[in-house]
Amino acid sequence: MANKEKRRYPRIESLNLIAYACLNENQQPVNQGMGRTLNVSRVGLLLETAYPLDCENILLIDVGLMDDLIDIIGRVVHTRLNKDGKHETGIEFVEIDEGSALILKKYIDAFNEIYS
Repeated sequence: MANKEKRRYPRIESLNLIAYACLNENQQPVNQGMGRTLNVSRVGLLLETAYPLDCENILLIDVGLMDDLIDIIGRVVHTRLNKDGKHETGIEFVEIDEGSALILKKYIDAFNEIYS
């Protein structure tokens, strides 16, 4: 029997540059860096970085989607080391403003239209 997708929103494979900042419980930045997305959905993304994301609280994320830059607040839900020695971190969106959500939706819809 085939595996059935359990996610509410499908993920698309998409490589996009990303900048992030981890905030502590006092909303102060404690770590920042850059990486790239490996996949994206309307509610989360998989982030690849050279260093592990040591972030137990909030993550501020800036994602470049084609000609747009969107801002997202997220949280780490899982992390693993891949075969190339890079760190892959699953991010769940906690907050995304209406404009950024609309850009993300248009990006995913366009991607699905092209590759379906």
